[in-house]
Amino acid sequence: MNPKIALITGGSRGLGRNSAIKLAQRGVDVILTYRSQQAEAAAVVAEIEQLGRRAVAVPLDVAQVGGFPAFAVAVKAALKTHWQRERFDYLVNNAGIGVHAAFADTSEAQFDQLMNVHLKGPFFLTQALLPLLADGGRIINISSGLARFAVPGYAAYAAMKGGIEVLTRYQAKELGSRGIAVNTIAPGAIETDFGGGMVRDNAEVNAFLAAQTALGRVGVPDDIGGVIASLLADDNRWINAQRIEASGGMFL
Repeated sequence: MNPKIALITGGSRGLGRNSAIKLAQRGVDVILTYRSQQAEAAAVVAEIEQLGRRAVAVPLDVAQVGGFPAFAVAVKAALKTHWQRERFDYLVNNAGIGVHAAFADTSEAQFDQLMNVHLKGPFFLTQALLPLLADGGRIINISSGLARFAVPGYAAYAAMKGGIEVLTRYQAKELGSRGIAVNTIAPGAIETDFGGGMVRDNAEVNAFLAAQTALGRVGVPDDIGGVIASLLADDNRWINAQRIEASGGMFL
């Protein structure tokens, strides 16, 4: 029986890395992308292979739409070489960056950067990969708790995540004829190097967010990777067009 194959953008670190490992532990093979951290990506591939699964890392800058056709060709080649397959099963649009700036101070360059990475990139990357995504497959888009609650300094970032949540519903509607389910996962504050590691490394920020969370702490990557792996399991095939927040109960 052929294993399922997941393609995870930004899979060399943080939530992407954790999701890749969690999926591999559940018997899923992985294609992961990285922008510049080739050594870190190779380490994730090696870890997945130690779990007895197959993995490959392919470079990708999700902000550069012009590179998507060549990336699709590379994915097609990887599928043929490593799996003797023409399709993969799961797409996780995870890659992201953090920019902290007050609304009044956000520059056009910052806005455009966030737009390209978090909204335009996933929109056109998913479009480019549709011919390679199996009928009956799944797509997970990553949003943020910041699309529900407001924390000063994230107006542009959260606006893009709000856009991805709307896009998810449209994708679910338009791709349903192929049996493809599309959902959004919205993490809360997580201890990673995202945004310069503010949540992880700034004790004051960490304590403030923990105090605003029903479970009394901020999240760690293990809190999210398992959610992604679980949502892609066959038992959850009937969940579609939903926003699932994994935040421990922030700002209730």
